[in-house]
Amino acid sequence: MRALAEFIMRGRMQATLVVAGAAALPMMFWLSAAAGSLVLLRRGMNDALGIIAWALLPALGWWYFGEPRTLMVLLGALGLALVLRSSVSWTRVLMISVALGLLYGLVLGAVFREPITAMAGELQKLMPQVMGTVYSQLAEDERARLGAMVAPVLTGLIAALLQLVSVLSLMLGRYWQAALYNPGGFGGEFRAVKLPAALAFGLLAAMLLGPNLGLELAMLTPICSVPLAFAGLALVHGLAKQGGLAGFWLVGLYLSLLLFMQLIYPILVVLAIVDSLIDFRGRKARKNGAGPANGEG
Repeated sequence: MRALAEFIMRGRMQATLVVAGAAALPMMFWLSAAAGSLVLLRRGMNDALGIIAWALLPALGWWYFGEPRTLMVLLGALGLALVLRSSVSWTRVLMISVALGLLYGLVLGAVFREPITAMAGELQKLMPQVMGTVYSQLAEDERARLGAMVAPVLTGLIAALLQLVSVLSLMLGRYWQAALYNPGGFGGEFRAVKLPAALAFGLLAAMLLGPNLGLELAMLTPICSVPLAFAGLALVHGLAKQGGLAGFWLVGLYLSLLLFMQLIYPILVVLAIVDSLIDFRGRKARKNGAGPANGEG
């Protein structure tokens, strides 16, 4: 992957080839977004604009044929890259990603309402089988409300997935930048990510109260969970670094996350919320007399 980053930064032609070429290939939109983020982070918007413009052509083509991910993730990751370049704050990037996720949700709901509604209808048919006796015990109005929430929640889940990929693409671009020009820098940045208590509990409140404020706001639950999940991962990485744990523990974490997403993901969210109050890394650093909780390297 480092060799690919070196190729991208070799010149404008090479960068354009990767950014635009990946955007044109099926399922490689994340690579286009990551490469574009690397160019923008290193060279700024003025130098990156000509390269990004070429990537927009295939992205618009995919949009025309009903595939929105390429264009949405590319523009979303680049927008987050601008935030990171100007603020050098992953906390700000993660919070801005919530607004990005909401924008994704609005676009999906407006432009792709029909396929999402059709998919939600199929899911509604499966609800009696999935929920079993619990569904049969619900009152008629509760069943109607539950059914009405399927489409907004589904829209939110798709938007949150695009939000997640946008942040991951930016992280890959930042990792490449650090590998080329500041070895170890990205690791230090990521391990230091910690959401302030006010932000963490604000996200929690939006997750819990959103569906009660309006059916369309049910999409807030998955979208607001994304920054908390990343903060939870940063906490685990930071504690693993402080504890001198071998890398295979983190590999095991990500494998578990892939295999048991419904279990591990909520745990990461809860860890981030608790850490916003307790500051596990800071406490451990002070206990060990190690100074700052996370350094570069």
